[in-house]
Amino acid sequence: MLRSAAVAKDEAPEILTIDGREVRVTHPSKPYFTAAKVTKLDLVRYFLAVGEGALRGIRDRPIVLKRFVDGAESEAFYQKRAPPGRPEWIRTTTLRFPSGRTAEEVVVDDTAGLAWIANLGCIELHPHAVRTGDLDRPDELRVDLDPGPGVEWEDVRRVAEVARAVLDDHGLQGFPKTSGSRGMHIIVRIEPRWGFDEVRRAALALAREVERRAPTLATSKWWKEERHGVFLDYNQNAKDRTTCSAYSVRPLPDARVSAPLRWDEVGTCNPADFTMFTVPNRYRELGDPHAESDAVAYSLEKLLELAARDDAAGLGDAPWPPHYEKKAGEAPRVQPSRKKKAPAGGDATAGLASETGEAGEAGEVDATKAPKPPRARKTRESTMPLVIVANAKKKDDALAGLERWKTRHPAAAALLAIDDVLVDSMRGRSSSWTRIRVNLRHVPEAERPPQETPDPDYDPKVEWMKLSLASPDDPSRKSR
Repeated sequence: MLRSAAVAKDEAPEILTIDGREVRVTHPSKPYFTAAKVTKLDLVRYFLAVGEGALRGIRDRPIVLKRFVDGAESEAFYQKRAPPGRPEWIRTTTLRFPSGRTAEEVVVDDTAGLAWIANLGCIELHPHAVRTGDLDRPDELRVDLDPGPGVEWEDVRRVAEVARAVLDDHGLQGFPKTSGSRGMHIIVRIEPRWGFDEVRRAALALAREVERRAPTLATSKWWKEERHGVFLDYNQNAKDRTTCSAYSVRPLPDARVSAPLRWDEVGTCNPADFTMFTVPNRYRELGDPHAESDAVAYSLEKLLELAARDDAAGLGDAPWPPHYEKKAGEAPRVQPSRKKKAPAGGDATAGLASETGEAGEAGEVDATKAPKPPRARKTRESTMPLVIVANAKKKDDALAGLERWKTRHPAAAALLAIDDVLVDSMRGRSSSWTRIRVNLRHVPEAERPPQETPDPDYDPKVEWMKLSLASPDDPSRKSR
């Protein structure tokens, strides 16, 4: 099935006829997974082998193109807008984002379209949770189980079973799949009756209930410095968020796949067993475990009742991602380690009387009283001693920076627990990068290294500014 070859600049495209439509596979021998000896043409043929299963997760949905144009080992970029020059049979739909911007996104309806986006370097499939008939009401609840550093796969499976029980108790059926990395996803088909905010609210209620039932294994805490175990990422249900769908190939050396599972497989499965080499045979022999996922659409009413009980108990909303509009009732959108404390000798509202008109009408000044001293400035109190050690375009470069930091500070590094190293996948509008922070909570205060300039210190804003100021003929502005 798989082969490896050097890519010739003048290599002829491979022309595939799929359901009566021609799809050009350019540079078919380009290596996509070097260690696994997978070429671009192999990738296209993989998606054709699992075509109906892969389409089940993306059909009639706008899709963000995450493009690995130089193979899985290269940097990917996100492309929301449909490329120009696409075949006339590729459908699009226009989405409006929380920022107010709009984009005409690709919609894949058939295996020819699947092959076409694979040719663009889309090894992962990133559909939105809506169908084109109603772009404001999701028909999918996504339960994303994201294990923290050092968390074993066995714990992910146990949390998945708890999540299944919570779904069952609230009249919902979930369909599990490996994420293709270290986690697991559970997909629930829902009636398209609720907007994104309500679906996210239901996901948050689910996450909190799983945490209550398995407090040592699961967490619903948004901030990494507060987490332990497996995080249930409720924010994957916010508008404009996408998750890789079933049969996506992940950029790991073994060409691992996000594989649909039956529930009786969850307790014994190993994510390393599902690759581009094994999944097509599994698909042919067993069919698609998610074949019935569209058969019934379920109601969120019981989960929303659970959310209402959480609200009544004082839990309220939880933090949203940083670029979303601030929501009523949302907890402070600031890392716990960067919370402000009130000035000494008073609460955070001390010194506000003259601004609120407590002494008289608003704006009125009583000349018989001495003026009040200016308010004390609020100061930041670090509840978690975090330092940023690396910001890098590529994860490997960030991890190399972490190793250099450990070499410079061996005494502190020796005291770190596994979950003291926070590897953050950062994402902008069209780029992604990796940030690494270190929590020094286990290092005595007097021995904690200070915040240094991160190494490396990649800043996507600087890169964007350089590109925007570059001449149109500058090679750095060449279209990808």
